[in-house]
Amino acid sequence: MLSSVQTPRLLRFQSFTLKCLHTHPTTTPPPPHSQILTIRKSLLSREISAVDLAGTFLNRLRNTEPQLKSFLYVSDVVLKEAEEIDRKIAENEELGPLAGVLVGVKDNICTSDMPSTAGSKILENYRPPFDATAVGKMKKCGAIVIGKTNMDEFGMGSTTEGSGYQVTANPWDLSRVPGGSSGGSAAAVSARQCMVSLGSDTGGSVRQPASFCGVVGLKPTYGRVSRYGLVAYASSLDVIGCFGSSVTDAAILLHAISGHDKFDATSSKKEVPDFASQFTARDHLDSKPLKGLRVGLIRDTIEDGVDPDVISSIRGAASHLEELGCTVTEVSLPSFSLGLPAYYILASSESSSNLSRYDGVRYGKQVFADELNSLYGESRAGGLGAEVKMRILMGTYALSAGYYDAYYKRAQQVRTLVRESFRAALDENDILISPAAPSAAYKIGEKKNDPLSMYAGDIMTVNVNLAGLPALVLPCGFVDSSSVALPVGVQMISAAFEEEKLLKVGHIFEQTLQGCSFIPPLVADELGC
Repeated sequence: MLSSVQTPRLLRFQSFTLKCLHTHPTTTPPPPHSQILTIRKSLLSREISAVDLAGTFLNRLRNTEPQLKSFLYVSDVVLKEAEEIDRKIAENEELGPLAGVLVGVKDNICTSDMPSTAGSKILENYRPPFDATAVGKMKKCGAIVIGKTNMDEFGMGSTTEGSGYQVTANPWDLSRVPGGSSGGSAAAVSARQCMVSLGSDTGGSVRQPASFCGVVGLKPTYGRVSRYGLVAYASSLDVIGCFGSSVTDAAILLHAISGHDKFDATSSKKEVPDFASQFTARDHLDSKPLKGLRVGLIRDTIEDGVDPDVISSIRGAASHLEELGCTVTEVSLPSFSLGLPAYYILASSESSSNLSRYDGVRYGKQVFADELNSLYGESRAGGLGAEVKMRILMGTYALSAGYYDAYYKRAQQVRTLVRESFRAALDENDILISPAAPSAAYKIGEKKNDPLSMYAGDIMTVNVNLAGLPALVLPCGFVDSSSVALPVGVQMISAAFEEEKLLKVGHIFEQTLQGCSFIPPLVADELGC
């Protein structure tokens, strides 16, 4: 049996520099600030009303939405809910930690007062009778759901081109994809159409769009956040995750939605820490705030097949971590390349079971037919997209009697190897780092007819889902394209339920990264950047 981790090699990255944009030639852009904390302070001091704040975001959404198409549905009660926040402030009532915060919610997360279609025509106009647990917790904290964001149908895709309704564009370059399947949620935060958003991550669907759109994306440990109300794709892999323009905002949102839920038997009973409470402002950091932290750069993620500019950005991020006091070594995970085929067998197999309920009788848009089999077939044929049908067929084949041992069983064995590989690597390192994707955002339509190439783009992220670990993606640099510089994200991975450590490291990295502004040109002028 292969050893899980090869001998580490000490690295020195002084020759690599982060490629960042300077918004003003004579000034250094300030580090990202927490929109949630800033808004709370402004509301409590009555510098701004919740109604005025909501109006500002709604106006920006209306102005940018014709170009971006981030949202499938925009709530018509945003201002009414903002008025309630203002009433509570006027009467000195206690406010929740997310009071007045405008949140976008991916369309596969149930909301009782809005459609929840999972980006599929088969669920067109479906309105659940309940809120997902994560949505309910946000609302109890005072959050305002601004709308439902676009996605690849049932989460099956990496570009958001697989939506049954529309194609979302990347705010950095409208001719490029925002990533997927949570592309709408990532684009909405990047373009400041909302403050934070929820996505779901089955094989990288939060982290890859975060990298493409230049925002923070957090995939929690499997079980940290209840899946109740999340439309199932692959139940042993699905996780609800967070997007924000800063690590602090992602941390606050994660704290709000985490915790055990009696409606989800897989949710953990572990205590939920206040992730942002230990964050230190940049002015109070010492010269080596991460001294002693052991960081493993996954060698398998910076080899052939990865864009050289992406590799340069990741090595630059490693150099920055060294400057902060970390010891960075290269590690190799021998099972890394096996994760991608194992993931697609397992995810497709689970989806073939989960999506069987969409038959036009139990769920889904029903097509009239004279007999039952025709009703099933025609309802699915008309309601499901090509990618969903293909994955259902793949999964059904892998689970069939003659092929179960050859495919599904072996994929589960590989999953065990992946878990052991990560366990051994994290015994020797506090966190692991890698790119979040092999390239920056690619052109709309570039990979739509090449599914194998699109699947290969998930190689950086799927292993984390197989192992059930938490991972944080945050912007670390740029790649030059023909028209505009495109953001690149670094992925940080830790042991299970160590989100607090990940977020602390990410916050320090973010606050000390010099000369970078991750506000897209689409809204930079409006925001004064």
